[in-house]
Amino acid sequence: MTHSSTLPSWGEPPWKIAFTPRRHEWPGHADFAVIGAGFTGLAAASWLKLLAPEKSVVVLEAGKIGAGASGRTGGLFLAETAAGDLPGLGDVIAGVQSIFAKLTAATGVRVAERAELTLPGAWEIARKDGRKASPIQWNDSGTLRVVGDVPGGTIDPGGLLSALAECAERLGVMIFENHPVTNWILPTPTKLGMANGAQITAMKLICAVNAGSLELAGYGEDANARLTLAAMTAPISREAVEAIGLGERKPFYTVDFPYLWGRIRKDNSIVWGAGLVSPPRSRDLTEVSIADAEPQKMFATLEKRVHSLHPELHGVQFAHTWGGPILFREGWTPVLDRHRNNPQMIVIGAYAGHGVALSSYFGVWAAEALVTNRELPNWAALNRSR
Repeated sequence: MTHSSTLPSWGEPPWKIAFTPRRHEWPGHADFAVIGAGFTGLAAASWLKLLAPEKSVVVLEAGKIGAGASGRTGGLFLAETAAGDLPGLGDVIAGVQSIFAKLTAATGVRVAERAELTLPGAWEIARKDGRKASPIQWNDSGTLRVVGDVPGGTIDPGGLLSALAECAERLGVMIFENHPVTNWILPTPTKLGMANGAQITAMKLICAVNAGSLELAGYGEDANARLTLAAMTAPISREAVEAIGLGERKPFYTVDFPYLWGRIRKDNSIVWGAGLVSPPRSRDLTEVSIADAEPQKMFATLEKRVHSLHPELHGVQFAHTWGGPILFREGWTPVLDRHRNNPQMIVIGAYAGHGVALSSYFGVWAAEALVTNRELPNWAALNRSR
């Protein structure tokens, strides 16, 4: 149901994950098993131990911590789902700040600081009806200008993954890297089989693999996995930052097409993203390589677009190019629901590019649903007929 722990050729993002989990004897049984060691899985595992410290929690990761979407995101920290502010969602940014603060109090790990969380807001930009006094005025199939300010900011994905993993381990979570789940026997207790032949029986589960394994998570045909592409420039001068309109250091994304998103980093390098690559023959993103002709053409187009946005960007060099998995559903609504064949398993994902803040928020929500029976939102149902 999952594939090799060896990552496909998706390039190297600039983020560094400074954490290696301790070695543990294989437990064979766990009260809670979490599949996936990204933002969602690590936050969920930590919260399970806060809610039920006497219970055992195991995280099973097919590759390395953050090897999927979490370690390959651009780090835009946005307040809502891709479908907007849905009923009962609540204040995601305030909620995540509270989660980080509680994890810091419980473990001593300064999560927000390690993540370099900044919240200057975010700009929505477009080619029509923009502000005349817009700080951004870029040439991109028309003139891109700011059309709206929304809550948000940025993080360093590697810093956040490192902090969440350290929180989980300090709370007593056992993290196993390079343990892809290949089969399972439902329902409860669920027996999970690993690629190396190991097995573990879990009473309750959280599946946070997002686009990594559609069959394992139980996603229907309305879920589409794609590889989104990103490129990062070398640092530019402070004067150039001001000249191109990013002096307020807000991330940005277009609300029209052709799509473009980005953010400036602490060292004045800039991350830009655009383009989606489909798996060539199946829904399996491991078959995609950024060295293939289609992604290379998209990267060339993106670099040309960036060079043409503003005179200060004409000669900027690019230091990194990479791709990251992303999962969309019809209507852009995320998933936070019990698995149709196992009510003791919660599936989380399909963030459609809005998962950096939402992932920790949903991970905690799932943990509370398993431990305290917190109600899950109908709009996030895995089975749309629910």
